[in-house]
Amino acid sequence: MSVLAFASPLATVAGTMPVLMMYSGKTTPGIYIIMTVMLLIFSVGFVKMSRSIENPGGFYSFVTAGLGKPAGLGGAFLALTGYLFIGFFSPPFFAVTLQGFVTKTLHGPEIPWYCYALAIIAVTTFLAYCRIDLSAKVLTVAMILEVVIVVVFDVVSFSTSGERVAHGIGFSMPWLTDAGIGVALLFAIGNFLGFEATVIFRDEVKDPGRTIPRATYLAVAGIGVFYVVAAWAYVAYLGADRAQEAAKTNTVGLFNDSAARLVGTVFADVVSVLLITSVLATMLSTQNIAARYSFSLAKDGALPKVLGRVHQRHHSPYISALTAGILWTVATIVCTVFGVGPDTLYPIASGSGTFNVLLLMFVVSLAVLVYFLRRRREEPESLWNTVVAPAISAVFLGAVTYLAITNYSELIGGSTLVTVIFMAFTFALFIGGVLYALYLRRKRPEIYAKLGRERV
Repeated sequence: MSVLAFASPLATVAGTMPVLMMYSGKTTPGIYIIMTVMLLIFSVGFVKMSRSIENPGGFYSFVTAGLGKPAGLGGAFLALTGYLFIGFFSPPFFAVTLQGFVTKTLHGPEIPWYCYALAIIAVTTFLAYCRIDLSAKVLTVAMILEVVIVVVFDVVSFSTSGERVAHGIGFSMPWLTDAGIGVALLFAIGNFLGFEATVIFRDEVKDPGRTIPRATYLAVAGIGVFYVVAAWAYVAYLGADRAQEAAKTNTVGLFNDSAARLVGTVFADVVSVLLITSVLATMLSTQNIAARYSFSLAKDGALPKVLGRVHQRHHSPYISALTAGILWTVATIVCTVFGVGPDTLYPIASGSGTFNVLLLMFVVSLAVLVYFLRRRREEPESLWNTVVAPAISAVFLGAVTYLAITNYSELIGGSTLVTVIFMAFTFALFIGGVLYALYLRRKRPEIYAKLGRERV
């Protein structure tokens, strides 16, 4: 449920998918098919690695085991900062969404956006502070409602698409020569991020040897099929030859307006409410993931020890969870004081955070390949699981990372100066982590020895 919440089904279908359709049109379902297959291939090495590296460090532990402690610490900094940035996308987006619902639908008062933003930070921080199973229950309810709403839209869309046969109700597979395919792939892969949470919660689940592989494959395949069908429903309703133009004309309101015409205005109002809870669920999932990366780094001595404390009753990394909430609160206040609006904040936060995690996934795929190539000398294992699948995912994620670098300004919706600053910051994080690890190796060898909790 944490993985599905991070994927944010309703927010993706209503918010991100129309943006993707601006670039890919009738090939949008095909984009999701390609991404699902490739991430399932990535999951082969990921799951195999989770059985070999039995600790909850996630990508941090995997990079450490494959490429060494300096690269592992650099990857951990990318992960922690990336998820903090992705999480900070939610407060301004939540504020804009709820503000519009209160003033336009409910005809309520005009409340400043930062009040809504601070309120959602307080709610998710409280839930992240408590036991993980409380978060899971909240996320489960939110996910079920979101999925039901999108499934209703899919069913009604397909059932009423007969009158649009002249405009095509099928989809096409994309080609490398298609205009906009690079940006489309970037938006699509961002909809799948967060599935490494299955490893991060290793210490908090029953029978991780069975639970983690099962949850990983179910999450990636389930999310992929869900998005393929939803994208196809869009194409079926709008018409294959009109889908791209419709997405360009009405990007923000495409889902709500389509839902209102297909099912009714009451249904569209329910969609608006659930979109608000969807953002809350995404933020809660992100905060839980970021808190556990912070916790792992603190336990290893790379961050202050206080961040590694576990609550006696809730058994949660409560100090790390509180710290994430405090950072988001301070950032919201600072942006408000300097007059930075929510419309500017959330694309930068989401885009830069997504790039951080994408770059980390590429590094992880290389680490998994190197790790198993090194082990094959002593313990030969399945060639597909340990060499072929990791190599394919490394090539694919390397290509997508290249596309992200060349299209970074569109990913964050910023100026050239903003693009340079945030991209430089991302690479500086990784390099800074490597240099910090080298410093620890020279000055604090006892801490260096614990990094990644692996004997590398």
